[in-house]
Amino acid sequence: MKTRLATAIATICAAGLLMPNVSVATGFADFQQAITDGDANVKLRYRYERVDQDNIDKETNASTLLTRLSYKSADFGGFYTQLEFDNVTALGNENFNSTVNGNTNYPVVADPIGSDFNQAYVGFKTESLHFTAGRQRINHNDQRFVGGVGWRQNEQTYDGYRLRYDNQSGLNVDYSYIHNVNRIFGTDSPNSDLGGNIHLLNVTYKINADHKVAGFAYELDFDTANAIATRTLGVSYDGKVSAVNIHAAYARQNETGDNPTDFSTDYLALELSTKLSAVNVGIGYESLGSDNGKGFTTPLATLHKFQGFADKFLATPGQGINDLYVKASGSIGKLKLLGVWHQFESDVGSVDYGNEFNFNATYPVYKNTNFLLRYANYSADDFAVDTNKLWAMMTFTF
Repeated sequence: MKTRLATAIATICAAGLLMPNVSVATGFADFQQAITDGDANVKLRYRYERVDQDNIDKETNASTLLTRLSYKSADFGGFYTQLEFDNVTALGNENFNSTVNGNTNYPVVADPIGSDFNQAYVGFKTESLHFTAGRQRINHNDQRFVGGVGWRQNEQTYDGYRLRYDNQSGLNVDYSYIHNVNRIFGTDSPNSDLGGNIHLLNVTYKINADHKVAGFAYELDFDTANAIATRTLGVSYDGKVSAVNIHAAYARQNETGDNPTDFSTDYLALELSTKLSAVNVGIGYESLGSDNGKGFTTPLATLHKFQGFADKFLATPGQGINDLYVKASGSIGKLKLLGVWHQFESDVGSVDYGNEFNFNATYPVYKNTNFLLRYANYSADDFAVDTNKLWAMMTFTF
């Protein structure tokens, strides 16, 4: 908190230096006005999560509520501040393993109760530059490598400095230096933080309305989590050719810092989708390779988005993983539906891990009120165990 206060004071002083012709009284009045004219909102997200996992006798029935209070000041000479405070509460008995509540006789639902600042940063913005310092949300591209894990009640955010450049003609450069990652496990967990020297560079170029390319470089040198200290270089493409939407990505990863394993392995993704009548259909393949017993890792990703909603592959197996999937989506009025089927196998050794079916439905009940129903059925062959998960979620924003 002292660090944030010092940052805020330095920011205000800098504003005075940047605007020397503005009197102290006038500047303070403008600052007060910026605070008064800021926007505040409240988000409530209730979620029920049921987990039936073959190797644990008890079934999880987790009922949790996220309350998020957000405030963003108005502009003050290009400066502004963003504050976001979260509280996660369990409604009823904690019949689930939150990873910190000691209820290990239940399957895991990683939504620990507690309160914390989700975001607290100062920003400065011009027409083409945007600088932020403090605790902040960072999402790159489709969040396959860097994301906020927004699915969980306690979001993943980043402590550090971020500089973005937008030349208003398609080129965007996004660089962050991060000294700590605030993970989803809550402040009471020994796994709550990932400290280190973390460099995140993402460059995108929108060629035209139908084609966009990106290049990225991620140096993840952690203080203690040496096994996942990696350097990743990659490229991606998103576009449309005739009626076919294309997503393609390739990355190369090797060890960095004090990682004890010498390895070099690849990531590959390709998805093709199109619309048939009123239904969107797609087929995709994603491969996280393996070398020297080490699988390609993405520890900062929003992992729930990938390789099945059952979350059986949050950590890449040592033999890597290949995911072949097909999906279909469509709408019935305001009701949006999605179905996905996955077939998983190892990248090395042709091990049949298992398969999974996912279903998702969303419906806007009222203005600023949305309902979500989600289901995952993982059928194990040679990895993990059979698992069924069901979620029902209602989100309100004010």
